[in-house]
Amino acid sequence: MNQLLQKKEGKTELMAQDQLRQYLTFRAGNENLAISILDVKEIIEINTITDVPMTPDYIRGVINLRGNVVPVIDLSARLGRNSSEMTKRSCIVLVQVEYKDDSQLLGMLVDAVDEILEIPEVNIMPPPDFGADIRTDFIQSMGRVGDAFIILLNINRVLSIKELSQLKQVTDYEGTI
Repeated sequence: MNQLLQKKEGKTELMAQDQLRQYLTFRAGNENLAISILDVKEIIEINTITDVPMTPDYIRGVINLRGNVVPVIDLSARLGRNSSEMTKRSCIVLVQVEYKDDSQLLGMLVDAVDEILEIPEVNIMPPPDFGADIRTDFIQSMGRVGDAFIILLNINRVLSIKELSQLKQVTDYEGTI
């Protein structure tokens, strides 16, 4: 009987955790954005980004991360804004993006990382049908924080499958040099 009560309490604790989600908030251009903390692999300072010729403007280049070639996109440029200017607060947020049956480590250049916010599930709403300044297919949902909304990005949609394929070819090519 005691074990049954402990299991029930553990289940209640898990349900409470599910209802409060954590998001990494950051700035790209003039936008305050966020992604699930579960999508973040690492946050690194900007060291050297190697330009890759003949790539779209939003692809900033590649970095060497512990011997691996990792493509870096300028998130502001990808969202249709001006390219980010490098400042002391600029950094790269590393995420794992799903690609067919594989996954690709990807760096997102952001202007600044702000904080980790806990947003209750009741404050998470579906993306708008119109009115957002970025493509709505990039938006996973909207999080209400106080009286304001923050855009919660879907990292698997920030780049299309075709663009991911091009990035994979770039990293494969750079890895052979």
